[in-house]
Amino acid sequence: MRFKPGDRVRVVKDDVVYEGIVLPKTEFSSEDIIMLKLDNGYNVGLSVEDAQVEVLNENVVSFEFEEPSQTFFRGGGNLRISFLSTGGTIVSKVDYETGAVKPAITAAELVDMVPDFKNQVSELEVLEVYRLFSEDLTPKIWEELSFEVAKRVKSGVDGVLIAHGTDTMTYTAAALAFSLRNLPIPIVIVGAQRSSDRPSTDAVLNLKASLKVFTEAPFGEVVVSMHGHTSDEYVLIHRGVKVRKMHSSRRDAFQSINDVPLAKVVFPSMEFKLINDRYIPRARLEDFELINRFSDEVALIKFYPGFECDLIDGLIDKGYKGLVFEGTGLGHVRNACVDNIARASELGVLTVMTTQTLFGRVNLNVYSTGRRLIKAGVIPAEDMLPEVAFVKLSWLLGSYNHLSVDEIKRLFLRNLVNEINYRHEDFIYPRWYHGD
Repeated sequence: MRFKPGDRVRVVKDDVVYEGIVLPKTEFSSEDIIMLKLDNGYNVGLSVEDAQVEVLNENVVSFEFEEPSQTFFRGGGNLRISFLSTGGTIVSKVDYETGAVKPAITAAELVDMVPDFKNQVSELEVLEVYRLFSEDLTPKIWEELSFEVAKRVKSGVDGVLIAHGTDTMTYTAAALAFSLRNLPIPIVIVGAQRSSDRPSTDAVLNLKASLKVFTEAPFGEVVVSMHGHTSDEYVLIHRGVKVRKMHSSRRDAFQSINDVPLAKVVFPSMEFKLINDRYIPRARLEDFELINRFSDEVALIKFYPGFECDLIDGLIDKGYKGLVFEGTGLGHVRNACVDNIARASELGVLTVMTTQTLFGRVNLNVYSTGRRLIKAGVIPAEDMLPEVAFVKLSWLLGSYNHLSVDEIKRLFLRNLVNEINYRHEDFIYPRWYHGD
């Protein structure tokens, strides 16, 4: 008898009886393997070859995703907030009885998870915009997401909260920072390293901190709200164009690079502390503007010893309009590649140099290789993160494609949303991290 995901089955294999729910296959699953969620909560994979499989009950569990939803909640506070979900760990809930994952959240579920919303919001909108892993987001999705955010900003809400997977959060934060101009409110991107149903989740405090940002922050910027400590001591509010995920699994994975976080929210007092006076103040609503076209003809290239310079020519010949390099040290690639980069410049392809060290800035005037790169037309990206430089160039080439190459170069070197910091302090071992 045939079986399908969600059916409860009994499998007899080598005189051993297994009962459980059939789990969906992945792209890596073998054809002759059945995955079961056993009654004790464990998963087991069994070969169906020489096994007897009996379907006990059909469709015990549905693994089909529900349609994207929009729900509302009205509370006793005075904040109007829109919560837009793109997916990610923060909105993932595991059913430990069946193994099913529900990557969706309603307004009621959000309030249940963070009761502070009930007391502080007058109206809470929860909209599932996407249901994607963050690595599946694209420049086209940045355009669509920024459009949805802009609609909420223009409607006069007090804050827009965006649930996002942590792996590519830097890219989306930068994309929104460049495309949402003259913000009258903060836009808070929030994620989690542990899913929302786990006792060790960091989702709740990251979300609670966003409420303090909406009510007390003087800035109108795109920010990232994530744990600043492995325990629940405080959440850091990072500038979206200066933050990076620096650990694969720790709850305090995010760190501001070449900058100080804008603020921190301390627990359990819920005190909001502004710790960076270099911020963009909230603008007037009538001055808000959306500029949100991104080019998909930009590549981010990491240089390594033995890098094949012909790869540069391949991207040029394929029609790429911008190349962002992650160079070594002060911003170098091997000398053999300089002529390939010069060819790119001659053909009108913009080339940008960042540094793999992340901390510090590019300086192409120190060594002869750097000076050759300047002559080849390379734009030094100051202290911009490689990801941010990639997004900025994509945005400029998409939104200002009517401008000349020289005009786009000048715009790239202009500090638009504090993506460039001209004054550096001790950012690698910052004094503010665990201090007052």
